[in-house]
Amino acid sequence: MNRQELVHLIRERKSYLCIGLDTDIHKIPKHLLSHPDPIFAFNKAIIDATKDLCVAYKINTAFYECQGIRGWESLQRTVEYIPKDIFTIADAKRGDIGNTSTYYAKTFFETYGFDSVTVAPYMGRDSVEPFLGFSEKWAIVLGLTSNAGAQDFQLQKTGDEYLYEKVLKTTAAWGTPENMMFVVGATQADSVAAIRQLVPDHFFLVPGVGAQGGSLQAITEKGMNKDVGLLVNASRAVIYAGNDENFAEDARNAALQYQQEMAGYL
Repeated sequence: MNRQELVHLIRERKSYLCIGLDTDIHKIPKHLLSHPDPIFAFNKAIIDATKDLCVAYKINTAFYECQGIRGWESLQRTVEYIPKDIFTIADAKRGDIGNTSTYYAKTFFETYGFDSVTVAPYMGRDSVEPFLGFSEKWAIVLGLTSNAGAQDFQLQKTGDEYLYEKVLKTTAAWGTPENMMFVVGATQADSVAAIRQLVPDHFFLVPGVGAQGGSLQAITEKGMNKDVGLLVNASRAVIYAGNDENFAEDARNAALQYQQEMAGYL
């Protein structure tokens, strides 16, 4: 999906909601466990209930990889089931030497057909550039994350700037706003305005709203640009809004609350 299509979808749906399909088999409703593929059965119900309210689905691959080949099969079924007009994110946080990164990129862009993949930039330019060589595909580079450990490195000063600022400015020059986004955590709302000044045109993937306590209003006020420029992710707050046979309806209601709030900001 290219940028124009993504922006059009956001405007059309009055939503910049991304739903995280971080599906933990230990948390899904018990009645699904007898299904031949309970993870896919859960995901399918969530997608059916929310696909008109969101513009993206993010799959954290760890929840699938830990299941071995069955997990990869669940992942593939899920990606194939997501409507083609919705943006898909492989939250895999890959990043390695150039040749290895090329094959990671092929894995998620060609084998599984994702629109984007999250990338860790610590190894430098040659670990990120292979993800930027695919038409209408995106690298989503870790910028300033929402976890407590962001203090350990990202928020340490290197000269006159924070390390995350150096990462943002450096990596932005490797790609363009047409093929690169940045992860910016919602719990780091105080820094978002400064980050938007550093990279005014790029999209931000924003985790941390909902269960982690980030404010949708704050992140919107400080991070929105002329094309909206935000994909705000909610995972547990939506997919685990209910845990009985009405779980999909409960998920829809949770997603609808986000979408309606977003519509008020657009």
